[in-house]
Amino acid sequence: MNIVVCVKQVPDTTAVKIDPKTGTLIRDGVPSIMNPEDKHALEAALQIKETNGGKVTVISMGLPMAKATLREALCMGADEAILLTDRCLGGADTLATSKAIAGVIAKLDYDIVLAGRQAIDGDTAQVGPEIAEHLNIPQVTYVQDVKVEADRLVVNRALEDGYQLVEVKTPCLLTAIEELNEARYMNVANIFSTSDDEIKVMTADDIDVDKAELGLKGSPTKVKKSMTKEVKGAGELVKESPKNAAYYVVGKLQEKHYI
Repeated sequence: MNIVVCVKQVPDTTAVKIDPKTGTLIRDGVPSIMNPEDKHALEAALQIKETNGGKVTVISMGLPMAKATLREALCMGADEAILLTDRCLGGADTLATSKAIAGVIAKLDYDIVLAGRQAIDGDTAQVGPEIAEHLNIPQVTYVQDVKVEADRLVVNRALEDGYQLVEVKTPCLLTAIEELNEARYMNVANIFSTSDDEIKVMTADDIDVDKAELGLKGSPTKVKKSMTKEVKGAGELVKESPKNAAYYVVGKLQEKHYI
């Protein structure tokens, strides 16, 4: 079974700051990590390979520095790594990004495509489903459990009000959530055995996608400004009888014109 995992190198959001003048991320000095939910997708792929055999290929689109994230994936147990990097890919929104990544996957032999539900630097949860649409394959999102049965998968997906059990034939795409598994650490043996493994580099010339649909040119979404959430102030503890406490809460809501 051939499994492709889409991973993204993202800034560690615990250290991200916003430039108050430009409203853009200050990336200088911010450490980069593998997107957390992508790591759970990779762990799922490795577990499927260990149980059913096959090959795990990781793909990332980004700057050359993203090789560090792909190297981490190899050290976790992936068999092959591909970096899609090109100046013309810069400024891509979710649509242009998904077209580019789908262009790489279309060049591969695959049964399952796995990706994290969303990236912590964007939180759109759009790239995975859009890749499936470009590849014209079925998709199951918010996956918290997956089992392989012959030519199909039995997937348990998390919903806001419960769970949904879905049977889907391969090839298909799944997006992983944190509850799917506990991702492993890099293996010492893999660190040594993969240290000389070459990370394959592809450019926009290597995929069958019109360059007008890639990068900033192919991105209909324009981000005007970014901002961090304001830190909430300390709460107020009120010790009253239930009746008086209710009156107090209503008074506060009226004071703030919520009611």
